Amino acid sequence: MLVEFTVANFRSFQDAMTLSMVAANLVAKDKTVDTSNLIKTDSEISLLKTAVIYGANASGKSNLLKALLFMKSFMVNSSKESQSTDKIGVEPFKLGLYGETSPSHFELVFIMDGIRYRYGFEADRNRVSAEWLFYVPSSRETSVFSRKDNVIAVSKKFDAEGIDKRTRNNALYLSVCAQFNVPLAEKILAWVSDKLNVLSGLHDHHYRNYTAGSCDTDANRLRISSLIKALDTGISGITVERNTLGIDSLPSAMPEELKKLITRGSDSFTQVSVKTTHKKYGNDGSFVGKEEFDMDENESDGTQKLFALAGPLLNALNEGEVLLIDELDSRLHPLVTLAIIRLFSEVESNSKNAQLIFVTHDTNLLDKSLFRRDQIWFTEKNRYGATSLYSLAEFKIRNDASFGSDYIKGKYGAIPFIGSLDIKASPYV
Repeated sequence: MLVEFTVANFRSFQDAMTLSMVAANLVAKDKTVDTSNLIKTDSEISLLKTAVIYGANASGKSNLLKALLFMKSFMVNSSKESQSTDKIGVEPFKLGLYGETSPSHFELVFIMDGIRYRYGFEADRNRVSAEWLFYVPSSRETSVFSRKDNVIAVSKKFDAEGIDKRTRNNALYLSVCAQFNVPLAEKILAWVSDKLNVLSGLHDHHYRNYTAGSCDTDANRLRISSLIKALDTGISGITVERNTLGIDSLPSAMPEELKKLITRGSDSFTQVSVKTTHKKYGNDGSFVGKEEFDMDENESDGTQKLFALAGPLLNALNEGEVLLIDELDSRLHPLVTLAIIRLFSEVESNSKNAQLIFVTHDTNLLDKSLFRRDQIWFTEKNRYGATSLYSLAEFKIRNDASFGSDYIKGKYGAIPFIGSLDIKASPYV
């Protein structure tokens, strides 16, 4: 379960952006909101099942999720997919001079097997300048290892003798330890790889094959079909067809490099097609049979998105994962988005305590009957172009206040300031 994620690129003009899934010390007016949105842990803290992020366009919402996606990728791959001269894929803050030389800071606090861990690192394009891992075995936080440039101090309980000398400037020590089969490092990277997933709600077609693959078992196909059917798409069933085709079936004019990419260097490749079933009716309204549609050719963009996301959504619920989705509401009706959120807040559908963090512009969701104040977050840029991230829990709000209406009125910030739209009056025309 995700507890906190912190990222900072330029500390001179902004504090670190920290998204916390730890419940604040507050009580919702509607007690059922607390009941449905809180996860009790073995310690004194409670966690939140969902969190939503609002903000103007270009305010930094997507960058927060991209930073977490980079952190995950760098943790898992830095020791095995780079050479000593390769650049690190951090993006420094570009609107201030110090941002070009200051390292980027990343930190993740999470609970794994009932134990709380805090892992982070600082890096620029050339090297990792700091790295640390702490855990809480009982009541006090204890260091597992700490790194300052090439000097790494390691606890005796962390069985990683000599691995510090094998760690390159542009690789993470944790990643190298996992490569050399250090148990705790392997366990943490497996958790991050399997349990922490970032998705795009705009480029959702990337997850289509994942969902199609999930339909290989009758149980999963039924769950996916049931979800899509329940969201009023008119679909009564889904089938997935796989056909093995030879490389000769590709257009002769297609570049050879693209053919190799599609076939992954093989002489054949598998083509996946998704078919949907719809009920067909006669002129008198009676049921006369079923009609098969092709998902890509006959279904709406919204339905295609629902199918693509169905696999990751249901897998997160089934495995107790942490799922972050950018632009969740894109191409979806507000009631469909609401239904997806309720999948994570309802105890019956989320018995494994999965967590959903998502970015949206849908102010219909800013409802006190759905979210506690500590579940609602905002991003806003200051005069220097740096992003601040803050929670609605930081505001004093009347019990009868309307979250959505007050947000649009600008009471919480994080909205666009629209200038004059009189183009003729513009000095640039």
